[in-house]
Amino acid sequence: MLTETYTLSNGVKVPKIGYGTWMIPDDQAAKAVKEAIQLGYRHIDTAQAYENEAGVGQGMRESGVAREELFLTTKLAAEIKDYPGAVQAIETSLKTLDLEYIDLMIIHSPKPWAEFQNEEDHYFEGNLAAWKALTEAYAAGKIRAIGVSNFEQVDLENLLENAQTPPMVNQILAHIGQMPTEVIDYSQAHDILVEAYSPIAHGEMMKHPEIAKMAEKYAVSIPQLAIRFLLQLDLLPLPKASSKAHMENNAAVDFTISDEDMTALKAIKSLDYGSNSEIPVFKKVSKK
Repeated sequence: MLTETYTLSNGVKVPKIGYGTWMIPDDQAAKAVKEAIQLGYRHIDTAQAYENEAGVGQGMRESGVAREELFLTTKLAAEIKDYPGAVQAIETSLKTLDLEYIDLMIIHSPKPWAEFQNEEDHYFEGNLAAWKALTEAYAAGKIRAIGVSNFEQVDLENLLENAQTPPMVNQILAHIGQMPTEVIDYSQAHDILVEAYSPIAHGEMMKHPEIAKMAEKYAVSIPQLAIRFLLQLDLLPLPKASSKAHMENNAAVDFTISDEDMTALKAIKSLDYGSNSEIPVFKKVSKK
């Protein structure tokens, strides 16, 4: 499965399963990335906000795998909503990563994190300014594909209606128990690949008895069931793991969930994110 790819609207191929590095400290990121690549991962996901781009870039350079065989995603900080700031931030990521190019760079959020719950201001002009900088870097060959993250339909419409280059990816919170169907359907209808972060619900899914029972039925782990569920919906999961065993487990998803069981999994209600409920992306979901 790690060798299979989706094709973005501009023809760039992206591996179907990514390795997420959220909450991996910079001084541990190189080791984690090298281990993931050794196990067969070719898609690595980081962000300016993770503060581990240096370690991620080091891990890629020292992996022993040719750069063109690897796919790197990073994210423009959510707080950057102006053109000069976005231009500078893109250059800073390239320098910090110490790589000649970035495969995919996305706007991390349509709103600054401190304003993530604000339903009144979508920062339309700021996102267009940041998008202009990404578009120019894309045209210059510094970035192979560009996209967004946490964008709702109205945010996507802003770019589709006012920018010449449409987003190629929308990375959102999506997993069993949290399926924002409307934005997924809208994205896919506009040839925007949907990537799913926190596919195991930041670990909270491990406590869910119905999901555990379903995983047992297929003789797989809960993370394997969760990742396979997303793949069968044509989403790109981005699981994070700190151990080799978990990395390997997350990639072993060569099985098929029946249509009946997919329907049952889709019907599961929102999960409780527990102690992580105050993280902006989780807090928003918990209010629904």
